[in-house]
Amino acid sequence: MKTLAEKLNDAKIVAVLAVNDAGDAKDLAKALVDGGIKAIEMTLRTENAFDCISSIAEMNLDLMLGVGTVLTPDQAREAKNRGADFAVSPGCNVRVIDAAKEINLPFAPGIMTPSEIEQSLEHGCTLMKYFPAGTTGGMKHLEAMSAPYKHLGVKFIPLGGLNLSNMRDYTSSPLVAAIGGSWIAPAKLINARDWNQIRKNAQEAVANL
Repeated sequence: MKTLAEKLNDAKIVAVLAVNDAGDAKDLAKALVDGGIKAIEMTLRTENAFDCISSIAEMNLDLMLGVGTVLTPDQAREAKNRGADFAVSPGCNVRVIDAAKEINLPFAPGIMTPSEIEQSLEHGCTLMKYFPAGTTGGMKHLEAMSAPYKHLGVKFIPLGGLNLSNMRDYTSSPLVAAIGGSWIAPAKLINARDWNQIRKNAQEAVANL
């Protein structure tokens, strides 16, 4: 059975989303899948995020459904109940890691320092979210910071500041399981319900791998 890192490596790109309407979430998910996206991170940054997650889960798409901005154990449990395939967080909260482990929810904590990498490893996580990647040194920083742990098989999901022009700097690294990108479906396009442009953005990103 494949690990989360292996499954995400097959997907290559995780589209990062913030949606507040369950109907829009369905249209958005379809546009992304039609554009070739195989994994998403639905962030818990809107009031109705969990309803959006449920609506996508009910579609049974060929899509890995991730939940992001998971900050509490209760949110991890709710993500699992709503049909999430995996979850991620911006930081390294061991209570959330342990809660996800208890319910068999694949989880990637957020890291930015060697101490956070070690804390994640101590709690059984070899896949981590590198956030925010673009404003803190990018791949050069990640390669240097993770070097002492490379032999342990650590993998990362860089997110924050990635775009079409720099994504290959990340996808070309063996340290990277997949990249996270919010540029594919930004709030402006979601609010305008411009599913066609979002589909085109997805196609463009996939073609650039």
